[in-house]
Amino acid sequence: MKNFIKSFFLNDRFYYGIGVITMLFIVGFFIPVFFGISKVLLFSWLLITVIDIILLFSVKNGITTERTIPERLSNGDENRISLNIKSNYRIVTKNSILEELPFQLQNRNFRLFQQLSSQEEIELNYKVIPFKRGDYDFGNTNIYVSSMLQLATRKYVSSETKVVKCYPSFLKLNELNIKAISNNLHAQGSKKIRRIGNSMEFEQIKEYVTGDDIRTLNWKATAKRNQLMVNQYVEEKSQPIYSVIDKGRQMQLHFENLTLLDYAINATLAVSNTILRKQDKAGMFSFARKIDNIIVAEQRNSQMSLISDALYNIKTDFEESDYSLLYAGIKRKIPSRSLLILYTNFETLDALRRQLPYLRAIAKNHLLLVVFFENTELNKIADKKAITIENVYDKIIAEKFMYEKKQIANELKKYGIQSVLTKPQNLTGDTINKYLELKLRGLF
Repeated sequence: MKNFIKSFFLNDRFYYGIGVITMLFIVGFFIPVFFGISKVLLFSWLLITVIDIILLFSVKNGITTERTIPERLSNGDENRISLNIKSNYRIVTKNSILEELPFQLQNRNFRLFQQLSSQEEIELNYKVIPFKRGDYDFGNTNIYVSSMLQLATRKYVSSETKVVKCYPSFLKLNELNIKAISNNLHAQGSKKIRRIGNSMEFEQIKEYVTGDDIRTLNWKATAKRNQLMVNQYVEEKSQPIYSVIDKGRQMQLHFENLTLLDYAINATLAVSNTILRKQDKAGMFSFARKIDNIIVAEQRNSQMSLISDALYNIKTDFEESDYSLLYAGIKRKIPSRSLLILYTNFETLDALRRQLPYLRAIAKNHLLLVVFFENTELNKIADKKAITIENVYDKIIAEKFMYEKKQIANELKKYGIQSVLTKPQNLTGDTINKYLELKLRGLF
């Protein structure tokens, strides 16, 4: 009886009918003929309602459901959830499916409506787009079933709660791998530049021939063979590349529901995947007031898994980032020349100049690529037609800040520091293309 009470509901249609019959009873006080009609209608209405209830509750498990959720969610992407619903009724039913979605999705009244025939089984799909990394708790699936009479409703609860982790965007990796090779890169004239500080990998010992570098003479082998022998080396093709993520408070700006930090995290995963496919070594770390989440640049099968787990745990402390700490950490932990892709944000030229000495010091020993962001909200203001004096002022200020972003890129270029100024939505593609350009030019 307790379960019946919890799962039984009367629909609006029942109360509308009762309301009409009540009005007829009132009229019956003045016109007696309507009083008798009202009693017949009330009895008939209650009888139909009882029949409707019997139809719904005569089957023990009238509706069964099974929900399929991915093992992990991809941040900022559409993730598909599947519901397999089977009707064990021998009548046509109207079903309202209410999902208890995680609170991060901010959807408290998500419903699906589906009509099922007798003994019918269907699969329903819907998509969710998470905008934060972390644990997503999917609650119960509640199905409210009515017959075609729609006077009563029976509630079914499928207790399939599940906690799913939301990782940085990984669904678009294959798509980005295809788009990574930009036609524009091949259209640009690329100049091969002397490599600095590249390591050499030993291949074999061979007999000396005219033209071999005498600095590679192997004297022990020469003494044994009684003829000149030299060490032969091949250039090491796998270069170490580190993604460096600034998790300071300037990376907490939101653009289209994602923070700059999350854009940088998603880009790091995609760029690391491209780096490994290009036979280079991918690594990463984050910094603010200390250096965290360190993954040493390697080329191995488990590297993407390690990077993904490290990116999942990155959180901000909303403090000002310490670039002196960044310089000291790089000097201590990355001894060999590497490509460093620094994801950060400078809103003004003064903000850059405060950190420029540390960036220049880093660039002396490594190839530094600074990736920072356009403020797309300023772009909207600058593109908007000015009607009032206030609009004119807003437009001028927006254009000033936009110009200052370009000055930041020029200032970095002046000191030999590579840069990418990009919209947050284009971050991943622009960074991959820049990496491919630097690789093509032989800068690392």
